[in-house]
Amino acid sequence: MGYFRTSFIAIIGAPNAGKSTLVNRIVGQKISIVSHKVQTTRTLVRGIVQVGKSQLVFIDTPGLSKPRDRLERAMMHAAWAGTVEADAIVLLVDARFGVTDRVIAISTALQAKRRRAILALNKIDMIRPLRLLDIAATLNAMGDFTETFMLSAKTGSGVKDLVALLVQQAPKGPQLFPHDALSDMPMRLFAAEITREKVFLQLHKELPYIITVRSDRWEERDDGSVLLHQTILVPRENQRAIVLGREGRRIKSIGWAARQELEETFRRRVHLLLAVNIDNGWRDTIEYYREWSLNFHA
Repeated sequence: MGYFRTSFIAIIGAPNAGKSTLVNRIVGQKISIVSHKVQTTRTLVRGIVQVGKSQLVFIDTPGLSKPRDRLERAMMHAAWAGTVEADAIVLLVDARFGVTDRVIAISTALQAKRRRAILALNKIDMIRPLRLLDIAATLNAMGDFTETFMLSAKTGSGVKDLVALLVQQAPKGPQLFPHDALSDMPMRLFAAEITREKVFLQLHKELPYIITVRSDRWEERDDGSVLLHQTILVPRENQRAIVLGREGRRIKSIGWAARQELEETFRRRVHLLLAVNIDNGWRDTIEYYREWSLNFHA
């Protein structure tokens, strides 16, 4: 009869190393948002892949950096917590920048926690092969890595080899999710994340990353469509004006882009209504942390 294999794999690394892009590539569908902003990922996002009789659960984690406020402390706590539940850890490194202080700090922390990891150099299509070999040699000399992979999360080069190894190493275990599951993120939260991504993509030069989006109401309609009310929260009045745009053009553009992706993802019609409110204190409001499964007291 054989047996089933289940493995949790934490993808960790510095901000903008390409963790979300890698998880989306492996899953084959977007389950984690991506933008130019550092720390776009705020909580643990689990992407699920079924390979034969193996189920791999990839944990996309916030970028590891020195926290500056309560939100970032909670994010760093979540990132390291993701490694605790993991059967395997992949340290993803942006090869363009090589051996940075942040990468060294993460490698040192892994050793202090006595956790071995797989080293994966990302964005290899953007640097010379000899440079890649130098980076790999330097990191392996200072860290405790079981394997080294060179890949491009954007193009997919080398990704199948990494997944094949993870399937081979997966321990015996029960099937925890349905075979067609892609993520365990609630639809309301994922919908809010999609809209947050569209705000970042359209306004990344004008707005700081400290905004958030809240799904206030999710209403199933008789015709099979969804009525979704969301609120974009910004710290100041001038930022509210930026999000709205002249004569409301910007908010309409954001709403259109978000609705297009939501309909494609959920495969149903979505009626999206957006509001923009000022709330400078949301980072110190415990309810938001509970929604994201973050530790408010970290």
